[in-house]
Amino acid sequence: MPTAASYLSAVSEADARARALGATVNAHGGTPNSTPALSLSSSVTTTSEDTVLNDPVSDYNDGLTYPRMPPTSEQVFTTVHTEFGHCANEKFRFTSQHHAGAPYKSYPEQDPPYYILLTTYISYLLVICLGHLRDFFGKRFRRSAYRHLMAQDGYAALNSDFDSFYTRRLKTRLDDCFSQPTTGVPGRTIVLLDRYSPDHNKTMIALGTRTRGLNVSSYNYLGFAQARGACADAVEAGVQRYGVSACGARLEGGTLDLHQQAEALVARFVGMEDSLISSMGFATNSTIIPALVSKGCLVISDEYNHASIRFGVRLSGANVRMFKHNDMKALEDLLREVISQGQPKTHRPWKKILLIVEGLFSMEGTMANLPVIMELKKKYKFYLFVDEAHSVGALGPHGRGVADYFGINPRNFDILMGTFTKSFGAAGGYISGSKALIDRLRVHGHSGCYAEAMPPPVLVQVIASMAGIMGVSPGPSSSALTIKADDIAEQERYPGKAPAAILPSWMPLSPSMCDGSDGLVRLRRLTFNARYLNRGLRKLGFITYGCDNSPVVPVLLFNPGKMAVFSRMMRTWSTPIVVVVVAYPATPLVTSRVRFCVSAAHTKEDIDTVLTACDEIGDLLDLKQSTGERWPLKEVIDRAVELVSMPEME
Repeated sequence: MPTAASYLSAVSEADARARALGATVNAHGGTPNSTPALSLSSSVTTTSEDTVLNDPVSDYNDGLTYPRMPPTSEQVFTTVHTEFGHCANEKFRFTSQHHAGAPYKSYPEQDPPYYILLTTYISYLLVICLGHLRDFFGKRFRRSAYRHLMAQDGYAALNSDFDSFYTRRLKTRLDDCFSQPTTGVPGRTIVLLDRYSPDHNKTMIALGTRTRGLNVSSYNYLGFAQARGACADAVEAGVQRYGVSACGARLEGGTLDLHQQAEALVARFVGMEDSLISSMGFATNSTIIPALVSKGCLVISDEYNHASIRFGVRLSGANVRMFKHNDMKALEDLLREVISQGQPKTHRPWKKILLIVEGLFSMEGTMANLPVIMELKKKYKFYLFVDEAHSVGALGPHGRGVADYFGINPRNFDILMGTFTKSFGAAGGYISGSKALIDRLRVHGHSGCYAEAMPPPVLVQVIASMAGIMGVSPGPSSSALTIKADDIAEQERYPGKAPAAILPSWMPLSPSMCDGSDGLVRLRRLTFNARYLNRGLRKLGFITYGCDNSPVVPVLLFNPGKMAVFSRMMRTWSTPIVVVVVAYPATPLVTSRVRFCVSAAHTKEDIDTVLTACDEIGDLLDLKQSTGERWPLKEVIDRAVELVSMPEME
């Protein structure tokens, strides 16, 4: 929309069409679809019949499709409200930064009352006992239903009844909360394809209807998952120039100039000498770690590290020792032990010691205590690998991750790993470090030899979104096939803007991308939303994990039965809210949780909606077990700015 006036005019016309069609449907005895609009296209000016303005059976008063408070004539929004919420209030902004000299600490974890733990254990015990009883009698009296667990015609059963017990007896009961099919853009809102199960979630049947809900389940931290805007325009231009696939591995004809430009930009963004891009985030860890360590090496890993790290360490053949999550005393004790004892049996010195931590832990919302880790690194001389999958782009005043957040020179790290699936609205991952290290990984990492190269549209999305966060310094663009970060390193010091020489010469650049204003607004909106939701939930009485600035906000549910009820109640709320619930084995047995993923695309009103729903559902499910100071819901909403700006909460 070019102006706010045209936006309001379009809304009025859409409402008129909806009322006219609703009257027609009712006159013929039909029932209009009550689910919110489905937007297959983000452009509200297009003539497509699939856009929100041309959907004649939508409710425009739900606050999802259009804001409840229409914009004034002075406010011009170039985004679609369903994808990136309209918010012009500068009070709803905050900068993510750790205060120099202050010790880092997460909000202290709280234990629930004993009756909560007792009932949680009892619930698991009942599921196990009753499940085994049903299996015992079912195999003898209902053989056809249990044929997949029994040997047939001389063949062993494909599925062991013991191995699949958890899946059959617990997960199946919650399957309607997982793997929900969606359509459209996973932005501020998301559209669910409605379904039901006639056989207790063994099979799902599509209803043919759609429900638009508030999306607090996607990793869209900075809101770049948009089908309209500067990034989308750049991707469209890239598809017209490169097509949709590289059609080969990086070492076998799949390397484009876009790969080299993206790698130079990534290295510039994170402040390292060079970087290597992989087409899959999980594969970045699982295929690169075996190229870093091998037999005779030691990997020290945080106990809550991601599965991709664990898998990569197993493939490497290196020894592994774990330490208690974010416990620096336990880490130092372990370092002293392994250095003094050396390798098992022989006690020879380790070939190398590699410490692997996550910058922001995806299930806990906590950050690695990097200031202390850096002191230990100077003292004990180990290599440091930081996984920034969830922190890069989301933390720090410049969005450069945990190094930016803590004010640490990234060159003090040995390896920085990250993904593009969260903050950048793309796919894949990267490894960054010294040029010598990255050159070796290009050859010895399995992803370069065997994995499909990252597709051109994804590369352009990475370049455009990253440049939007950095801003672009003036200067001639370059279309050279070989561009290295070192060639432009002296033009502007980290964490400066992206030199135009790195970017493709044909890529369209919007004014907000060039001056970095769009990226700065996204960063500050994300931090405000994260702090508001995190602190608001605590003030309401919920037990949450993690630090205030984390866009991942885990809320403890404890009882497995409450997971399903919480998810279903949020999904059927007056304003549907789509959430992710997580349980064992992804978390410890008794700490089942809902994991809210906050985005810069959310407005303050959206967070109010989530808090309102959580407040009522929390009372119904007895989830408010925190021992801290509590505020009523109205006070939390009214004092949001004050709550966000408060010093660290105790």
